Amino acid sequence: MFKKGSKLYSILTGTCPRCQQESMYIDKNPYHLSKVYKMHEKCSHCGLHYKIEPSFFYGAMYVSYGLGVAFSVAAFVIAYILMGTSLKTSFFAIIGTLVVFMSVIMRLSRNIWINFFVSYRKDADKKPKP
Repeated sequence: MFKKGSKLYSILTGTCPRCQQESMYIDKNPYHLSKVYKMHEKCSHCGLHYKIEPSFFYGAMYVSYGLGVAFSVAAFVIAYILMGTSLKTSFFAIIGTLVVFMSVIMRLSRNIWINFFVSYRKDADKKPKP
């Protein structure tokens, strides 16, 4: 399930969705906030242009909303149901979770969005001959 060639592998590692050989991002650490959105123009292995069209990643905002809701529900369940805290404390746990995981959610949403449109190809991981 988490092997190379699966969408889940590309989403969680942030690699090129077509060849899964290199990271799409210039800086792999999502907590360097000044570089969180900086991506390579194209994959050096298969030549896939990551920005398929202008404003392509605007659609990732919808995915980001869903991920934010999922993280919020998880924080609420852990804080309120499992730990038995008050609603006010659970609210602060949700806010804290969203602040801490903000950059991870942004990257994951981009990874999910591009994987909707680009599929893995076994032959794409071989460098093209000049």
